[in-house]
Amino acid sequence: MSRLLAAFLTCVAAAVLAAGAAFGIVTALEATPEQQNVPLVTFPDPPAQGPSAAPGSDAG
Repeated sequence: MSRLLAAFLTCVAAAVLAAGAAFGIVTALEATPEQQNVPLVTFPDPPAQGPSAAPGSDAG
């Protein structure tokens, strides 16, 4: 009977430890500030294209 009680208490202690670790990890992750979303590389915007007035497009 004492082995069964020891096994039960070990399982309960392991479950409590796992739950505490999970809550601790979640708390630690929520405590860290969010990172800024700044791109490492930026590309300039392409020049605005007007109406299609390419030379040679009106050949008909």
